[in-house]
Amino acid sequence: MSPAEEESSLPLPERWPRASKFALSACAAAVAELVTFPLDLTKTRLQIQGEAAAGPAVPYRGMLRTAAGIAQEEGIWKLWQGATPAVYRHIVYTGVRMVTYEHLRDSVLGRAEGESFPLWKAVVGGVSAGAIGQFFASPTDLVKVQMQMEGKRKLEGKPLRFRGVHHAFLKILSEGGVRGLWAGWVPNVQRAALVNMGDLTTYDTVKHFLLLNTTLTDNSVTHSVSSVCSGLVAAVLGTPADVVKTRIMNQPRDKQGRGLLYKSSMDCLIQTVQGEGFMSLYKGFIPTWMRMAPWSLVFWLTYEQIRRLCGVTSF
Repeated sequence: MSPAEEESSLPLPERWPRASKFALSACAAAVAELVTFPLDLTKTRLQIQGEAAAGPAVPYRGMLRTAAGIAQEEGIWKLWQGATPAVYRHIVYTGVRMVTYEHLRDSVLGRAEGESFPLWKAVVGGVSAGAIGQFFASPTDLVKVQMQMEGKRKLEGKPLRFRGVHHAFLKILSEGGVRGLWAGWVPNVQRAALVNMGDLTTYDTVKHFLLLNTTLTDNSVTHSVSSVCSGLVAAVLGTPADVVKTRIMNQPRDKQGRGLLYKSSMDCLIQTVQGEGFMSLYKGFIPTWMRMAPWSLVFWLTYEQIRRLCGVTSF
């Protein structure tokens, strides 16, 4: 058998390992995103609510009342408003970050199978993978955030900005150019780097610590414990940058695409702390954590299982 015939006879994951891992992680992320999306919408509304730079404060209603208010005032299906660009975002973001992290971990940083992996290397891999993945996915995140606020604009009597996902992309592109699609990318990338330092680094470190130092095996119990830890750490590290990112992405813009409320992510951070206090950086923390915990659980359990079913080694 010729080398070409041998290669063509190999299973798909062995012929195109990175493309296969990209597809598998994207599928797992899409499932996790759809299951937990209402919490993401609630988190976004809470982060915008009471924004000092935007005008008079709105009563802070809390996570449950905000979610119930959206369902009652706008309709229960509005809890999934913006889900389409969110799924698009995770196809790009999660696919890129997972493939990048695994490549850095195994090929660049040199993790040996069955050995402990230094925490600093896991941190470097997680931060780098998150930043790269989010930079490519930033336009989809921008559309998601702006579409999540459409229901609120309708209740306030303001005209809707978009007819759908593709119209949102085209409108943002026409108003701000290609550069406008990356509005807020700096805090977005900063947030993703921090979140991935919490998510990927914590999951990978906890999982392999449990496998090397306890009687647990590479099964759903180990995956569940690791994912719960990763969701908590990711929420603590990522919420402040997430608040800044959400506000910058949602702010009105002039004809040149420049923000009218904040000059930069640092300006937004300073205005938020000065106007609302330091703890305002943790607005939406509970729904963020309550979303990240089940998101991580659903994603990692799904991802590990479909890797196993497709003949790909465990993460």
